[in-house]
Amino acid sequence: MPEGHTLRRLADDLSAAFAGRTVRVSSPQGRFAADAAQLDGSRVLGAESAGKHLFVEFDGERFVHVHLGLIGQFDVHAGLDEGDVVPEPVGQVRLRLVTVAGGQVGEGEPRATSYADLRGAILCDLVGPARREEVLGRLGPDPLRSDADPDLAWRRISRSHRPIGDLLMDQKVLAGVGNVYRAEVLFRHRIHPLRPGNTLRVGQWRAIWADLVELMGEGVRSGRIDTVRPEHTPEAMGRPPRQDDHGGEVYVYRRTSMPCHLCGSTVRTGELVGRNIFWCPKCQPRFRSRAVQSPVQEPGAAGGAGT
Repeated sequence: MPEGHTLRRLADDLSAAFAGRTVRVSSPQGRFAADAAQLDGSRVLGAESAGKHLFVEFDGERFVHVHLGLIGQFDVHAGLDEGDVVPEPVGQVRLRLVTVAGGQVGEGEPRATSYADLRGAILCDLVGPARREEVLGRLGPDPLRSDADPDLAWRRISRSHRPIGDLLMDQKVLAGVGNVYRAEVLFRHRIHPLRPGNTLRVGQWRAIWADLVELMGEGVRSGRIDTVRPEHTPEAMGRPPRQDDHGGEVYVYRRTSMPCHLCGSTVRTGELVGRNIFWCPKCQPRFRSRAVQSPVQEPGAAGGAGT
C-alpha cells in the first residue's frame, strides 16, 4: 500500500495540473458515472492528502474522496500541448479528469493540457465538507501536514501497552506511516519494534516525529524512500547499492538475514499484527523493564523477506 509521501506527492501533482481549471469528469468504467455527471464542467480548487486518503476539491464544497488501497493508481499526465487529443482510456478507469481547452465545456474530441486516470482504488466517493471532516477526524496526525499535532499521537502512544511498531502503523494514532518508514525510523532511533508504547519517553517520541517529518518530506521531493544517513550511503561505505524493486537505501526493511550496515549483525524479521517487522538485534535491543513487561513475545528469526 502506498505510504503517505506518495499520496502527498500525488495531491501536489493533481493541484499543479488541475487547480483553478475547468474539467471534464467522466467514469469510463461506469462505477462513478452518476457522481462524475454532477462534477462535469466544474472547476477544481485543489487536492490534499491526509495519511493514505486523498481529497480532490471542486467548487461548491464538493470533494472526491479516494483511497488507493493496495493496487490503486491515479496517473496524472500534465504538460500536453494545447489542443492535444487525449487518448482513449486503457483498462478499468473509474475516474477521468481532463482540463477543458479554453476553459469552456463543449462538444467534440477532448483536447487538453492535462488529464488523469484513476484505476483500482478501493474507494472513490463524492462527499461534502462534513464527510471530509469526519474522515480527517478519525486520523492521527500526519507528519506531512502543517496542521498536524504530534502531541495527539503522543497522548495515545504514552497510554498504550501495544508495541510501538503496531502503534506507528495504526492510522488512528499516526497517519501516513507504512511498513518502510516504520521499520526505518525505529532503527534510526535504536528502538525495538516490540517495545510497549507507554515505555517511551516524550523526548524519544519528539525525535521520532521530527525524523518522520524530514524523511517523509524528502520522500515527497524525491519520489522514493531513502533513510540512510550520509555516512551510510553506498558511496560513503564503499558497498554495493541496494537491489530491490522498492528502491531507496534502507537500514533494515526487507534486508532479512543481511548484515546490518552499522554493526554487522544479521537483520531479523518477524510478524506483528499481520505485517512483517524488521530490526537489528544489536542496534535495537529488546526493551527490558521490571515494572512494565511487553505482552507480545518476540518472534524468532526468519528467512523470508516479505512486505
